[in-house]
Amino acid sequence: MIDVKEFLFSLPAKVKPEAVEGLSTLFHFDIADAGQFTVQLDNGKMDVSEGFSGEPSCKVTTSTESFQKLLSGDLNPMMAMMTGKLKISNPGEMLKYAKMFGLM
Repeated sequence: MIDVKEFLFSLPAKVKPEAVEGLSTLFHFDIADAGQFTVQLDNGKMDVSEGFSGEPSCKVTTSTESFQKLLSGDLNPMMAMMTGKLKISNPGEMLKYAKMFGLM
């Protein structure tokens, strides 16, 4: 299974700076049994930290099991939202970055 914390902290290495140049956003990931994380994108630079900081553009709330299934492709994001396994405060913002983050 994919380690949630490891996945989130590997994001800065996976995202090409030129793909996010000029973009700024802040995500909070609240993953039950894994912790709370902030993913901040500011003009091509991405930082991941434990805990919440700042005012998020989007907050993602789910369980470790559901997040792992989303990452492995075993859980459809739309079905997860419809069944309450995944809560996203701003789906439009998530859609904008989901592919870049490797969530789709």
